[in-house]
Amino acid sequence: MRRHSWRFWIGSACALGLAALAAVSVKNEYFFFAGFVVLQFIVLATAWNILGGYAGYVNFGTGAFFGTGAYAAVLLFKAASAPLALQVSAAAAVGALLGLGAGWLTLRLRGIFFSIATVAVAIVLETVVMNWRYVGGSTGLQLLRPPVLPPFDSYIKMIFVVAAGLAVLAVAIARYIEGSWIGLGLRAVRDNEGAAESSGVPTLKLKLVACIVSGALMSAMGSLLPMYMSFVEPSSAFSLYISASALAMAIIGGTSHWVGPLIGAILIGTTEQIVTVTISSELNVLVVGGLLVLFVVLAPQGLLGLAETARLRLASRRGKP
Repeated sequence: MRRHSWRFWIGSACALGLAALAAVSVKNEYFFFAGFVVLQFIVLATAWNILGGYAGYVNFGTGAFFGTGAYAAVLLFKAASAPLALQVSAAAAVGALLGLGAGWLTLRLRGIFFSIATVAVAIVLETVVMNWRYVGGSTGLQLLRPPVLPPFDSYIKMIFVVAAGLAVLAVAIARYIEGSWIGLGLRAVRDNEGAAESSGVPTLKLKLVACIVSGALMSAMGSLLPMYMSFVEPSSAFSLYISASALAMAIIGGTSHWVGPLIGAILIGTTEQIVTVTISSELNVLVVGGLLVLFVVLAPQGLLGLAETARLRLASRRGKP
């Protein structure tokens, strides 16, 4: 276990180092715009999987947390010109509180009723922001980026590196939860919540922890959207496309392991960016939806499930147990 931990942290340090090196050496900013989107979905898919994959509670409210983080950052920047680090930290705190409140109200529901409730949370929050003129209301708000901090020469490169840090943090947290008693309890909830409760597992507390952590990560990632776009509007921040993409990427990669959402986000996020450049950005939803239907029908365990099935077949052919 310790050896695998060292491998993970060395790999994470190398990934962050490469992101920082690219930011100070690569001149074409398009790669950072596209790379940010992929990193964004790594965080969102990983955060979604903490509750949706480990506990089996299918959440369509990713956009609610993402949008809340975006507007928390907007509020801080407009009111006090808060630096980016404070925007991210405050958005994470707001997302954790929203996760606690929304979880307390919705996690007593199960199945489709929980999923519908999470959609309702997103709609309510979007409606509130659309009628809040201070943050732009339904028309949105244009933002002027502050001066970039050294050693970066553009704001988008700095945001890219911050997003890379959040991606590593999200994966590290998901990896820790998966291997801890929290992950064990969440898997018990997913397999049979009634039996878990009868065995003394604090199911509601575990689900609340998962919702709080997931919400904090989603909102922290959302806080980068306003400065990434230099503009924010409710329909984009609270978009159902955000929720559907996070869910699809986790399912396509595989929800049983922390690696699954990472693989799914990199694969689908990169594919979307290629489709956007070569064909049309309007086909992104079609790509995500088509792949999700394909995997749900043919490979419900995702790419990790396909890899495990192939490994077992190969082992059986070799005569191994």
